Amino acid sequence: MPNQGWRGLVGVALALASFALPVAAHPYKAEYALSIVPDAGTPWGKGTQLWADMVRERTHGRINIRLHPGAALVGGDQTREFSALRQGVIDMAVGSTINWSSAIPEFNLFSLPFLLRGYRSLDAITQGEVGRELFRRVEEQGVVPLAWGENGFRQLSNSRRAIRSPEDMRGLRVRVVGSLLFNDIFTALGAVPAQMTWNDAMRALRERKIDGQENPITVFNNVRLDTVGQRFVTVWDYVADPIVFVVNRQVWDSWTQQDRDIVRDAAMEAARFEVTLAREDFLSNGRGIWDDLAARGVKVTRLTPEQRQRFVDATRPVYAKWKALVGRDLVDKAEAAVNGDTTIGKSHEVGFRK
Repeated sequence: MPNQGWRGLVGVALALASFALPVAAHPYKAEYALSIVPDAGTPWGKGTQLWADMVRERTHGRINIRLHPGAALVGGDQTREFSALRQGVIDMAVGSTINWSSAIPEFNLFSLPFLLRGYRSLDAITQGEVGRELFRRVEEQGVVPLAWGENGFRQLSNSRRAIRSPEDMRGLRVRVVGSLLFNDIFTALGAVPAQMTWNDAMRALRERKIDGQENPITVFNNVRLDTVGQRFVTVWDYVADPIVFVVNRQVWDSWTQQDRDIVRDAAMEAARFEVTLAREDFLSNGRGIWDDLAARGVKVTRLTPEQRQRFVDATRPVYAKWKALVGRDLVDKAEAAVNGDTTIGKSHEVGFRK
């Protein structure tokens, strides 16, 4: 009996202790698959890798994350990434609002032509009520959003001529991402849009089957698009491409609250780092990237305000059409945030804590 009493006390003590320890709803996976579209050399890739490394270190290996670049988990088709994330084929991702806009139409907000007026206006949207509303849309899809990152403002490149007006774009075959909004923009400008994955686009550029493409200048520089004939770049900042650090809802719910906090904090920290990398050449007023492009024979055209306005005017019907499709109330809020962005501080908080 004494031994039984002692064993009983030990059992009670262990039972009480179990309530005090963080317990996961389900066993952890040995490895979590994280999808990104670009390679590890981009700011996007470096920020994602930092997130994975910090999570692994701070959870002492409980959450081990493996990066899968090139949208490899969906056969390179980045437009399928979000649906695979919802289905649990992908555990985590740092994804483009453009690529995910077919699943979350409100993400087309950032692709309304010439809505944004630089980084302050972008921050005014992502770090305000509109950003919170967009995160709620993501959560409704069974995905947990943690932080805003950035792929940058998108510029135009081509192999044929300098672009200074919509007339210069007539007949140009331009690769665009898988969004009907981009088809409408480039059609309105007189170009011939061609939707294709990035891997297909690279082949088409090499084989001269298309004339141009649009992407942040960091992407142009990282993959050396000048080596596939892209000798002309137009800086027009017509749309931006925020990215989002996310986790599949079932995966998120399987972790303890302590580990969720670690993952969220690491995402926000990695996103701040990633945004700094994506902007550093511009925020510092440095010309490192541009000098490098010039040295490689790339002709860079910077539009004057008057030249840019001609592109704005040419795409106004597209803007009006897609404002209705995205949601007038949401776009009205975004426009108000852009117009009042002088009050936005310099810090970039990148995420929203609940």
